[in-house]
Amino acid sequence: MSIFAGLEEIVETQYPLAKSTWYGLGGPADYFIRPKTIEQLQEVVRRCNEGKLPIYLMGQGSNLLIGDEGLRAAVIKLESEEFTKILFDKDQDGAGLTAWAGAELSRLVLTCVEKGLAGLEPLTGIPGSVGGAVKMNAGGNFGDFGASVESVTLMDSRSNIFEKSKPELVFDYRQTNIAAKFILNARLRLTPGDPEHIMRTVKEIWIYKKNSQPLNTKNAGCIFKNPRGVSAGALIDRAGLKGLQMGGAVVSDKHANFIIAKKGCKSRDVMRLIEVVRQKVKEQFDVELELEIEIWS
Repeated sequence: MSIFAGLEEIVETQYPLAKSTWYGLGGPADYFIRPKTIEQLQEVVRRCNEGKLPIYLMGQGSNLLIGDEGLRAAVIKLESEEFTKILFDKDQDGAGLTAWAGAELSRLVLTCVEKGLAGLEPLTGIPGSVGGAVKMNAGGNFGDFGASVESVTLMDSRSNIFEKSKPELVFDYRQTNIAAKFILNARLRLTPGDPEHIMRTVKEIWIYKKNSQPLNTKNAGCIFKNPRGVSAGALIDRAGLKGLQMGGAVVSDKHANFIIAKKGCKSRDVMRLIEVVRQKVKEQFDVELELEIEIWS
């Protein structure tokens, strides 16, 4: 009998993960699971624990590289209506909201602009889900997600649900102190403002990114975190690595902290190129570049 007997409606086997990532790379997962409710999610986690099956949680797949061999694991994606809600407060200022983990970041940003709520403009042009944005404190030159987060609802690997709030909840550069396996939702506090003014800011940030990043290519965003006080992209550029290619993977000529997947690219090409870039930057500047993307293999 299958480990997920009775849950066939939400479980696919040998699922090609490449079609769920922005890179479009990687092998299949033994199980790909889309729970429709929190109760189903808890049941899936319980069965994975009983079967000693590793669990991976996938957002929009925008900051992710999956190995060519795939995963002997259960990959869970929270994309049902239950997990993609955005609920605005009905209080006087209406500046509070709860965004569930599966909600798309781009949709959240634009919905808040329409309602005249400022604070999320720095996330313009950043792909991904709310859960992923919380986990890695998504952001850029203009600010980060953590500045607007008041609290998060979490679920641990034993299916216990609990809340964590500031100041206990700490956001740092591309990381948080959240150890729980699942982020279910985030409670945000924004600032009321003029929708037209907020939209102008969004457009300015979008134009800046369009001009400085290879947006219309297969990539996973910035590969490396910026070392303290310096840009990873600038270091890679100064090392003369723009345009460096390994198999189907190439360092972007537009922004050196992006690795583009060309036709015929394999995940191993990207991984090889990542290691060469790290090695060259270490040799020339004695700086250890730390990954910003996640690699599952």
